[in-house]
Amino acid sequence: MTRFLENIKDKKIILASNSPRRQELLRGLEIDFEIRTNPVDETIPSDIPAEYVAAYLSKLKAESFPDELLENEILITSDTVVIENGHVLGKPNSEKEAFDMLKSLSGSTHTVMTAVTITDRLKRITLEDETKVTFKFLEEEEIWHYIKEYQPFDKAGAYGIQEWVGFIGVSKLEGSYFNVMGFPLHLVYEQLKKW
Repeated sequence: MTRFLENIKDKKIILASNSPRRQELLRGLEIDFEIRTNPVDETIPSDIPAEYVAAYLSKLKAESFPDELLENEILITSDTVVIENGHVLGKPNSEKEAFDMLKSLSGSTHTVMTAVTITDRLKRITLEDETKVTFKFLEEEEIWHYIKEYQPFDKAGAYGIQEWVGFIGVSKLEGSYFNVMGFPLHLVYEQLKKW
């Protein structure tokens, strides 16, 4: 544990995420943690506006640990959504769906929202961050190459900014890069410092 987080040195941090990207990013904060996940039905109620979906899912994941947290444990749950024209783009279920998503993001700007919920036995706080991402126009052959080579089926909006399509396609970013990767580290760090 980094000396900057002395206040939580006696706490056990639990990351409720199987995402290798979130795990790698949290390690980057010099935090020791364990992975613990519970199954969650991520069906989104139709009446929730797109900008509230990430927070809804992040809280839902936290609620899947109802009485499991011990007194010295801090739980971190998170969710990331890609929003285009008011619609949430989830994880694609097929190559065709991935292609359609990337084709629609090509040559335009969309929003990536990540929510992180930090919970212990006494309190729960949800943090949110928003980043605007602009893609250059992507050729169809480039989109297909990315889908075939990188299989982005575990990624909201069918892309990872830290992969090939992000390298060649992202022309402008307004906000946190790490938020687009799925974890607004600056917010998590500041909140843990105050915990």
